[in-house]
Amino acid sequence: MNRYPWWKYAILAVALLIGLLYTVPNLYGEAPAVQVSSGKATVKIDAGMVQRVEQALQAAGLQADFVQFDGNSVRARFRDTDTQIKAKDAVAKALNPDAANPSWIVALNLVSRSPAWMASLHALPMYLGLDLRGGVHFLMQVDMKSALTKKAESFTGDMRTLLRDKNVRHAGITRDGDNVEVRFRDAATLATARNLLADQLPDLAWTEAADGADLKLVGTLKPEAARRVQEQAVKQNITTLHNRVNELGVAEPVIQQSGLDRVVVQLPGVQDTAKAKDIIGRTATLEIRMVNETSEARDAITGAGPVPFGSERFLERGGQPVIVYRSVVLTGENLTDAQPGFDSQTQEPTVNLTLDAKGARIFKDVTRENVGKRMAIILFEKGRGEVVTAPVIRSEIAGGRVQISGTMTTQEANDQSLLLRAGSLAAPMEIIEERTIGPSLGAENIDKGINSVLYGFAAIAVFMCAYYLLFGVFSTLALAFNLLLLVAVLSMLQATLSLPGIAAIALVLGMAIDSNVLINERVREELRNGASPQAAINAGYERAFATILDSNITTLIAGLALLAFGSGPVRGFAVVHCLGIATSMFSSVMFSRGLVNLWYGRKKKLKSVSIGQVWRPDGAVVAPKGEGN
Repeated sequence: MNRYPWWKYAILAVALLIGLLYTVPNLYGEAPAVQVSSGKATVKIDAGMVQRVEQALQAAGLQADFVQFDGNSVRARFRDTDTQIKAKDAVAKALNPDAANPSWIVALNLVSRSPAWMASLHALPMYLGLDLRGGVHFLMQVDMKSALTKKAESFTGDMRTLLRDKNVRHAGITRDGDNVEVRFRDAATLATARNLLADQLPDLAWTEAADGADLKLVGTLKPEAARRVQEQAVKQNITTLHNRVNELGVAEPVIQQSGLDRVVVQLPGVQDTAKAKDIIGRTATLEIRMVNETSEARDAITGAGPVPFGSERFLERGGQPVIVYRSVVLTGENLTDAQPGFDSQTQEPTVNLTLDAKGARIFKDVTRENVGKRMAIILFEKGRGEVVTAPVIRSEIAGGRVQISGTMTTQEANDQSLLLRAGSLAAPMEIIEERTIGPSLGAENIDKGINSVLYGFAAIAVFMCAYYLLFGVFSTLALAFNLLLLVAVLSMLQATLSLPGIAAIALVLGMAIDSNVLINERVREELRNGASPQAAINAGYERAFATILDSNITTLIAGLALLAFGSGPVRGFAVVHCLGIATSMFSSVMFSRGLVNLWYGRKKKLKSVSIGQVWRPDGAVVAPKGEGN
């Protein structure tokens, strides 16, 4: 009746082993480390950086615990912070000969002290939030006026194209702030243009005005369209920031909108505020320009002459100089997608671009007029531009789909696609609030949070053991097993633990023990009704299960609501809360019954169970000294 088959004990043993394996890494703590990441979007980090870092450390006479490549960065772990700081200076000097134009970001970081064999099994500690690990917090303001100005600038190009295609003559198109103005010689042409522009550009409201001898048509962005532009600017900036920060391997960054025109950026574990600003500043601007191939430009490349007027000099990835015109053909705003692929005829790796409607029209005209000439795709970072690729235009390209091919590998095609997809900021941003949380304050928060959980657990354990005796011990062990599983699951999911998450763990402990209280009281009730101890144990677990399931489902519904509609700390609380409900169902029912079955199930003639004092309704004691029969 009260015996588990061997496979159930095997499940419990495996769960216990997995719980220990994935919980233990959280106990090792963190060690100081130096992280090397790509400092430019056009520079790709690979496993070869490990050897370069090791050589730099060896030359400086420094010893690291290990140096490893994790896909996005190379990290070297050290025993103390003094060695960490010396290593940072040595590695930065070796990797960045030109400190004014660094190719690599060398920053201080923290990594787990857990053994390498655990890491090989992906047994890694939970990520810690900003309030526990320390790090930097930025509040950034999006320049909405600039976003509206860029939108108005794009409208001027659309208007020129529309009026030219329909043969509508005008006396000039200019932009005045966020407004667009078109001048005409006569009223008839103005009326024709107004009907055309109102139909093709519905986001603008048109009004007529006199301008000396000419007539003027003024286009103003409608309020709903302006609001839509601002919302899209914030979303695009958040996406771009995500792309840049994720490439640097910052663990669980938080990048989210705050209000109408602000973005919150949190980088846990980043100790160096200056480097954090450098990370945030890595937002690229993409531009497409025509290459200047005149004799003056060729002289400028060889150094025999100056750069021609109206042109600029940039370098390709291989270091080869390229002279391009200042006039911008397209920007990252016109690029909707960039994916790697292969040429259908030559099977060479390619980069396939998709342009929006405006970009497709412009690109068609430019490529038709410049067949046989080179077009440069330039990526600007921190005011410096670098030519990603400069292909030759073979023919007119229509339809908004562009294929870039040449002497590139499959990996280079993937890298260039990533760079082009990252796009540009829709509007400039500036940091208006900066906050640094030091590791010492984070450690203090961790200590307080852990103490609150431990003290709560101890208080529950004392009460359960005093009130339910041996069954209270079983319940306490089941509660410890629940805590072990919860931490293990959070570690396996690589969740981010914050102070609200620790509060959720403490709450889960109180909720989880409630299931064992229901079971123990049900067993007591069966004993009061005269059932034998073995029958009481079986009935107690069987009949309490429905009540436990109902109570946990209703609590889970509330947790899912917090998860669906909450944000930030609320979502962190909800994740731990929901996972805790799932683990408590397993531990309070299956694990605790396994312990009871292991202790009492082997006894054929069980006369009593240690479950505390059992009282009959008439006041007669069923079992003195806390023994139930």
